[in-house]
Amino acid sequence: QVQLEESGGALVQPGGSLKLSCVASSFALSYYAIAWFRQVPGKEREGVACITGTAGTGTLINTTYIDSVKGRFTISRNNRKRTVYLQMTNLKPEDTAVYYCATQDMCSASAPYGAWGQGTQVTVWS
Repeated sequence: QVQLEESGGALVQPGGSLKLSCVASSFALSYYAIAWFRQVPGKEREGVACITGTAGTGTLINTTYIDSVKGRFTISRNNRKRTVYLQMTNLKPEDTAVYYCATQDMCSASAPYGAWGQGTQVTVWS
């Protein structure tokens, strides 16, 4: 099973930007949809963004976002680097959470998460 490792979290002021990375242990990453979700202690985890897998060359990649991050967050992937990114701009205090990347069979709220990493802390605070 592919293993994932997140990085890039930090303390940032409102309006700032961060780029999170999710590195996989295997090139099998390319076959999975990858989701970023976040969790705040005492609250349910929240799916933030998802990018579909690429079964082969020329496969159209689709991305989905929750409404609260549309226009501010961008998910992308580089299969040759076994990495999925989450570019976050115009960060708000309500974006504060531990962010995780996870494998999914498809980008769907009903699809269970497979593997995920240890998470990376994002704190937006002035």
